[in-house]
Amino acid sequence: MNSIYKSDYAITIEEKQCRNIHFTGIFGSGMSALAQYLCFHGFIVSGSDRLLLSEDAVSLRQSLERVGCLIVNQDGSGISTDTDVVCVSTAIEESNPDISAAHARNIPVIHRSDLLAAIISSKRTIAIAGTSGKSTVTSMIFEFLTACGKSPSLISGASLRRLENEGMIGNAFRGSSDLLVVEADESDGTIVKYHTDVAVVLNVSKDHRSVEEIKEFFSTLISKAKWAVTNSDDSILASLPASERFGRNLLASWRPDQEELLPMSVKLFRNGIEYHLPLPGLHNLENLRAALCVCERFGCEGSDLASAVQNFQGVARRFCITETKQNVYVIDDFAHNPAKIRAAVTAARGISEHVVSVYQPHGFGPTRFLRDEYITTFRAIFKEGDFLYLLPIYYAGGTAQKDICSEDIIAGLCDVSFKAEAVIDRDQLLARLANNVRPGDCVLVMGARDPSLPALVKRIIEIFDNSNSVS
Repeated sequence: MNSIYKSDYAITIEEKQCRNIHFTGIFGSGMSALAQYLCFHGFIVSGSDRLLLSEDAVSLRQSLERVGCLIVNQDGSGISTDTDVVCVSTAIEESNPDISAAHARNIPVIHRSDLLAAIISSKRTIAIAGTSGKSTVTSMIFEFLTACGKSPSLISGASLRRLENEGMIGNAFRGSSDLLVVEADESDGTIVKYHTDVAVVLNVSKDHRSVEEIKEFFSTLISKAKWAVTNSDDSILASLPASERFGRNLLASWRPDQEELLPMSVKLFRNGIEYHLPLPGLHNLENLRAALCVCERFGCEGSDLASAVQNFQGVARRFCITETKQNVYVIDDFAHNPAKIRAAVTAARGISEHVVSVYQPHGFGPTRFLRDEYITTFRAIFKEGDFLYLLPIYYAGGTAQKDICSEDIIAGLCDVSFKAEAVIDRDQLLARLANNVRPGDCVLVMGARDPSLPALVKRIIEIFDNSNSVS
């Protein structure tokens, strides 16, 4: 394993000072966050991506270029004698031209997680983990600490809407303190590399890996943290050690006094203070508990926190609601595993009696792995009057065994009380929505990774004559 750490605008890899970093797959959410973070700290950053010519990536490319990233073709041409190290994610295959070019020049190739581990070790880092909710809680903790004058930095897997509104990509920020808030992704197992000051573990469910594998990853993360907090309401986490536990049951040392669910928001009461979060759903109450627990540990005052909670603008593609003139609610959500889908649909029930769900499974491997859980979840959460439309599985490129399709999931549902269909393409989907959605209904669009999903949401909004955004 390479010995790496960050110091004064350089990363040391086996005693080699590295200031010029190339990212292969720079448009990925985790990769773009790291690239920005390094640019903010004076590094020379370049990157390539297989989606370079995609219309859906134009805005992201321009934003990366504005902060100083050089974007090039993914053909090896971005690797030069000036390149100190090439950073890749798990999605990049060994046959990639950038990797071949790096090997030809004896330039080290490191995984994204090694770079993040180096950055984490250089700061007082708060790492947020969990199979659901970690992007939202990462954003909450960062925003709440910022509002309370703590000036943290950020490396996240999702974009904060406040930062987007300020003209940034929104998934990275440089603060003035030594605090760093990071989203710790467990999907490829690399989370075990991180040594943090604070580890936050939200929940465990089957997603990319088995429950037992993920639980072991989280156990390792906790063991390497100076202070760890876990969700006492998640029974699977009960056997893991923790410095503190947040939740509603008696195992929790941090508990709310009272909570309320409203159609478009939630409220939490603690120590005489009302925290009113402008996001709906039980899962967002859980997210809020975690964020408040951590922020209290860092000395945030209740009144300051209450204001920060009320002003929280949310995260891109996390239950973003638009109400149209035809009184149809269109919701864009990143949900992509059964637990997240259940949470999103449950939250939508507070808005509309009938839920019209659109889901695009991502990746043939993940879809195959979760097929039975999808079927069980869909049967449980949808009811008579609901619609479920599955789009074709999103394929991001590379090698994949394409032996499963959305039709297989629909066939597995057998006889159900709701309407379920695997549409052949987006045009057919739009036609179905135009014919079947009525005033007062909620159209919930779910899926991950595909950068064209926001454009699909816009097309759906246009069908129902968009009026104004309410979330």
